[in-house]
Amino acid sequence: MFGFSTVAVSGISMSPAYRQGDWLLVRKLSGKKHTLKIGAVYLIQDPIRPGVELLKRLKESRMEHGVVRYWVEGDDPSSEDSKKWGWLAGEQFFGKVILRYRKGS
Repeated sequence: MFGFSTVAVSGISMSPAYRQGDWLLVRKLSGKKHTLKIGAVYLIQDPIRPGVELLKRLKESRMEHGVVRYWVEGDDPSSEDSKKWGWLAGEQFFGKVILRYRKGS
């Protein structure tokens, strides 16, 4: 069974898809392994600041030493993302954005 949560967008890294103040419904990715889809937006663990969660779009995946690694980017060109951090592990993905249910002001 899947769990759901809500997330308020803070910042511009996913603009224009999601803007400051938007509210999103997120399906949690806890427990078993999940198939991550290229092009989808995920809630991830910031690899630099533990405890901080970010929204990023999955751009690419690759197998590296028997482990799948993921490349994520924000939609805004100034976003801090895999261009700075490099490839991410699957454990850094917490949830998949399902829909925006309220637009920010």
